[in-house]
Parts: sequence; structure tokens; C-alpha cells
Amino acid sequence: MTLTELRYLVNLEKERHFGRAAERSFVSQPTLSVAIRKLEETLDVTLFERNRGEVRPTPVGERICAQAKRVLAEAARVEDLAKEGKDDLVGPVRLGAIYTVGPYLLPYLVPMLRQTTPRMPLILEENFTAQLLEQLHNNELDVALVALPVEDSQLHVWSVYDEDFIVLLPHEHRWADRETIPASEMGEENLLLLGPGHCFREQVVEACPKCIDSNAEGPRPQTGSSLETIRHMVASEIGISVLPRSSHVNRPEESQPYLVARPFADPVPQRRVALVWRKTFPRPEAIKALRTAIVTCHMQGVDFRPLDAEPEA
Repeated sequence: MTLTELRYLVNLEKERHFGRAAERSFVSQPTLSVAIRKLEETLDVTLFERNRGEVRPTPVGERICAQAKRVLAEAARVEDLAKEGKDDLVGPVRLGAIYTVGPYLLPYLVPMLRQTTPRMPLILEENFTAQLLEQLHNNELDVALVALPVEDSQLHVWSVYDEDFIVLLPHEHRWADRETIPASEMGEENLLLLGPGHCFREQVVEACPKCIDSNAEGPRPQTGSSLETIRHMVASEIGISVLPRSSHVNRPEESQPYLVARPFADPVPQRRVALVWRKTFPRPEAIKALRTAIVTCHMQGVDFRPLDAEPEA
């Protein structure tokens, strides 16, 4: 049994498909299939049920996959320990970001880091908060950008910036001439939100509780798969939406002729975005450089309020 075989095992458990697991493992499908079969023979158990190209772990396979993740995390920790005492700013950093942060910050952050830390490239991952935190624990990521709160005793949290929410309207909407929009009035309109699993959806619902129809079995708002999809739906006059400010303000006017953005009336809903990483991560200077670069992005045009804060224990 080798670490490589365990990586194949974990990738197959994630993808539930030999072809996709092989792509994730950067090997051919026959190579991965042979390795999994060899592992099953070595352990003398069936790890996966095969059914028309799709696979799912057996009960014993699920337990072995969970243990394999722990083994791989500890093995990666050996590599991390070997890097201690070396230059923290040399070598890739695996950065995760939630879907409502990545597309609007990374176009500024990556060029910034190429100037300030050219030997520290980013390996990027976008996902839901829960998945990013799990990837941190499994040592699949080094650090993640998520919206607070995050309560996890195994992670450091360092707040980076606060960001206001704005209301996105079709340009001929009856509210288009208003200076501000009260959150209490949002329930009057057809609201477009991200689907379940997005923390930004929950933050919007918390800020605008009347957007949820308590007399129905579920939420009244329609959903979109991404903020960009929602923008197009608003432009098509399907409804209105709420966006983080950074997702709208830096766009050229010609790219959004059918849209109008308006701020909320006080109290303005907002979110706090933070860096989170394992307490065992051995490159503190890399975290500092990353945070400094993100804050500098504000000076380059990304619209948020940087925070002067210390890392939380």
C-alpha cells in the first residue's frame, strides 16, 4: 500500500467516477483502475460498488477512505515540517475562496502577488465555505478566503475587510431614482438569490427577513447558480437582487447598460471576509504577504473597507 494508491482512493471517493478521478490524479483511467483493484486485493475487501461507469464506496470503503484522508494529511504535514526554516515566500500556496469573492478579487490579487512575491504562485480553488473548511482540515488547501463567522478551534482566523451589500435593479425599475433602498421593503419585490449552500444567500436572507414567505413551504425568492447569472436575470427584468459591492462597482458602464445599483439605507447590510488557515501551517510570512496583497487590492479599485486587525487565536 502506497501514498499514491491512497490518493487515487480518495480522489475516486470524491469523484465517484473512474474517468474524472483519473483526471484529478493526473493519470490515465487504466492506471487508476489497476491501482484501486490492487489495493482491494491487498486489503481483501471491496472498496467500491461499480455500476455503469459510476462508483460508490461500500460501508467498509467509506471508513477506509476517511482513514486514508487522515494518513495523507499527516504525510503532507511531514512535507510542511521540512519547509520550516526555509523562505516562507518560496513555493506555491493553495488558496481557496468562496464563489462570491474569487471572481472579483483574484483578477487584482494574482497580478499583485506576481509583483510582491513572484516565487509564491497561487494554486486556486473556488467552493462553498463548508467545503473549503473541510479541504483545510484535509490539508488540500493552505488558506481560504471566507465570510465570517467561522468557529473552529483548529483554525486561525484573520479578518481582512468589510464589504457592503448593494441592491441591483433593472434600469427602468420604480426604485431606480432612489438614493437608497430600505432592507425592509425588499419583500415587496421578486428577489433573485443564489441557491442553497452559498453563505451569501443566508446573509442576504438575514438582512432582508421579509424576503422569505413564512406562509409557504420554502423561500419565495428565485435562485441563480452564480452572481453573474443573477445579473443577467436582473437585466432581463425577472426581478431584483442583492450583491456584494465588489461584484458590481468595477465594471465598465458599457457592460451593464440595463442595470442600476443602489446602496441600502442605514443600517447597511454587510459581510466580513477573513483568511482562515490551519494552526499547524508552517508559513506565517506567506499568510502575512497574502493579507497585505489583498488589502493593497483596495487601493487598486476593489471596493471594500480594509481592517486593521490581528489574527484570532
